[in-house]
Amino acid sequence: MSDLRDAAMQSKAWPFEEARRVLKRYEKAPPEKGYVLFETGYGPSGLPHIGTFGEVQRTTMVRRAFEIISDIPTKLLCFSDDMDGLRKVPTNVPNRERTAEDLHLPLTKVRDPFDEYESFGHHNNARLRAFLDSFGFEYEFASSTDYYREGRFDEMLLRVLERFDEVMAIMLPSLGGVEASRRETYSPFLPVSPKTGRVLQVPTLERNVAKGTIVYEEPDGERMEVPVTGGHVKLQWKPDWGMRWAALGVDYEMYGKDLIPSAELSARICKALGRPAPELYNYELFLDAEGQKISKSKGNGLSMEEWLTYASPESLGYFMFQKPKTAKRLHFDVIPKAVDEYHQQLRAYPEQDAGQRLANPVFHIHGADVPESDMVVPYAMLLNLASVSAAHDKETLWGFIRRYAPEASPETHPGLDRAAGHAVRYFNDVEKPQRYFRAPTEQERAAMLDLLGRLRDWHGPADAEELQSLVFAVGREHKFEPLRDWFKALYEVLLGASQGPRFGGFVALYGVSETTSLIDERLAA
Repeated sequence: MSDLRDAAMQSKAWPFEEARRVLKRYEKAPPEKGYVLFETGYGPSGLPHIGTFGEVQRTTMVRRAFEIISDIPTKLLCFSDDMDGLRKVPTNVPNRERTAEDLHLPLTKVRDPFDEYESFGHHNNARLRAFLDSFGFEYEFASSTDYYREGRFDEMLLRVLERFDEVMAIMLPSLGGVEASRRETYSPFLPVSPKTGRVLQVPTLERNVAKGTIVYEEPDGERMEVPVTGGHVKLQWKPDWGMRWAALGVDYEMYGKDLIPSAELSARICKALGRPAPELYNYELFLDAEGQKISKSKGNGLSMEEWLTYASPESLGYFMFQKPKTAKRLHFDVIPKAVDEYHQQLRAYPEQDAGQRLANPVFHIHGADVPESDMVVPYAMLLNLASVSAAHDKETLWGFIRRYAPEASPETHPGLDRAAGHAVRYFNDVEKPQRYFRAPTEQERAAMLDLLGRLRDWHGPADAEELQSLVFAVGREHKFEPLRDWFKALYEVLLGASQGPRFGGFVALYGVSETTSLIDERLAA
């Protein structure tokens, strides 16, 4: 363990760099609360999505790295802001007219549009927990409604009241642009109306620190005095974020790049309440195929459900590990690449030393219990097989796989079996509608006829490396410059794709005679 810890303290993998930042907080003494607290936040006005997965996955990676370099216990708290008032009716729910009647009620008081749970907040919280559980995340769930009503925030809410002017001094300068009009009426406290149950955006007219109360005016004009404790008020979300960090002693939290100004304000509020702000990490946002920011309302980009239709959750974890500070395009084309790179890293792991293993993404996905890869056929190759065989089920692909790897079966290679099913769906749903076969140029046709003749004369075993050398030789002799243009031509003319796997491996898997028939067919088209 000491060798592993020493290597981890030197590792440049970003989860270890983050973990060392957290550890530095406790150089002099361990946390009084007895553990290091990692937090992720979730707004339950909608269903969990790929960003939710990414935030919990990445935070888990940092938590796991911290547990290697320190013996301090850790917790991961997944916090649901379910006391927020419902501001607009989601477009993807039933009973929208009824839900509109519940606008501005706390989400845990909004009637469930699906009529399955106590409230809309409870519905989405249950979906969140089921979502996190399905990926095997280790976490504790927290409800804002419960924490407010049970008094867990009371001490810090009273401190916000006591330091009201300091909080306002932080918040008011930030209200510019479209929010400038709110400066005259802004208050960090949002009373929950005793009359209607709605979360009210109203000014605080009076404060009584000794009694722990505020006075505000109801929409009907009546002045009301309510305590700031016990769930009678909720904080505006930026003060709420900072108050929560202070109340719970949060040590680490991630957030999207678009929330940088909000996080900076919340950190200042946390410090104004007398507690250190967490170590914060902002990650870049995902982009669609055109480089535009992914938006749930626009429906652009790739959803988590779509990814998991065509690939494993581990491959999605691999994608999330890569360069969180770099904006990445999240669209269908990244899936095959992520799958194959994930398995390349799995295969490399057993031969790596401690330092290399700690830099390997699969360590941060699986921890020390890294599985073996059973992908004897790359995902990209499975896609090409699905294309040339017009496969509608994975059994078609297994006919080729068994010939290429007789020792493989769905029972002995379950990961490969799942990947075969994913590949068939990916080809039919994504690639087939966009597949385009072009005619060869004169140079390409001559080279393909040469390759056809050599394959017909092939009498040795279907060895992938020897076949790859043969394909290389044809390209060189026909003076393709650069040589990759030869392989691109093979993919575009024969497979209807702009890229593909090692062509010699494809021939070995698909079959020499089948490949000659394919070349014949495409050249005659």
